[in-house]
Amino acid sequence: MTTPPIRLGIVGLGAMGRHLLADALGHPDFTVTHAVDLAPETIALLQAEHLGVNFSTSIADVIGADDVDAVYLATPPATHAALAVPAFEAGQAVFCEKPLAVSDTDAAAMLAAAAKAGQAAGVNFVMSDRLSTRYVEQAIADGQVGEVLGLEIRLAFPVWPRGFQAEATWVGERAQGGFVREVFSHFAYLTDRLIGPLRAVHTELEHRSVASETAAYGLLKAGKVPVQLSGIVGAAGPETYEWILRGTKQSYKLTAWRDLFVAEGNTWRPVELTGAPGSETTRLTLFAQAIRGDHSPDLAGFAAAERVRQAVEAFHR
Repeated sequence: MTTPPIRLGIVGLGAMGRHLLADALGHPDFTVTHAVDLAPETIALLQAEHLGVNFSTSIADVIGADDVDAVYLATPPATHAALAVPAFEAGQAVFCEKPLAVSDTDAAAMLAAAAKAGQAAGVNFVMSDRLSTRYVEQAIADGQVGEVLGLEIRLAFPVWPRGFQAEATWVGERAQGGFVREVFSHFAYLTDRLIGPLRAVHTELEHRSVASETAAYGLLKAGKVPVQLSGIVGAAGPETYEWILRGTKQSYKLTAWRDLFVAEGNTWRPVELTGAPGSETTRLTLFAQAIRGDHSPDLAGFAAAERVRQAVEAFHR
């Protein structure tokens, strides 16, 4: 018996929404029935490219629509609750971009609605199904790392927002944006998953204008393990994404999202990873499995996303 495809609706057609649209159109588990955005010019452009999808500027064409089984939200985080809660109430599954929300009230409403509905609820953290994540997770479980002594997260951006996000002006604003919410959240998720929930000890943001932060410094703890964050905007040099776990037997360094290195002495050597590295396509597969009742730990759920949100928003309080 052939399993019918899941009818997917997409809300928000910026960079991430368009990227997932392309992946979902070719995905065997989904058929994209509707996609909405508030920009008429975006709708007109995409409708001409994808005649089999119904594009519009009306949120009601996706949220609560009878011909939509699941919703992907690629909208600013402060809008997530207003979209996810009625979607859950209509019996739709929800896959949304991170962060889960900005305010405590919105996050609580989303968690309550998801729990009441019993529908699949996922958040698109890029590290959730990375091959590198699973490799380090297994090394820790096997005792190869020894005692975890500490973690460091280093981020640097010559320009913020980054080029691919330039059209999303909110990413550069204090209310919802900034690299702590947009980027640190991914590594906070990775730390939460591999070591444990994060608790802020000291956090500090710096601003050069009314826009989002230009520097962030923080000491957090995952259990007894200290976690240090340093981030900067505007410095010369390439974009930097580093997550370093230091153990008594082995240390691991993750760079550029997926390049993994290990040290057992004084030098780093690359870890040769084989298999699918993890992507929006594979996370869509995991979301489809969750909708059908098979929940994988490699799909981030709302509970993990809320723990990450708490760590992120500690910098903004």
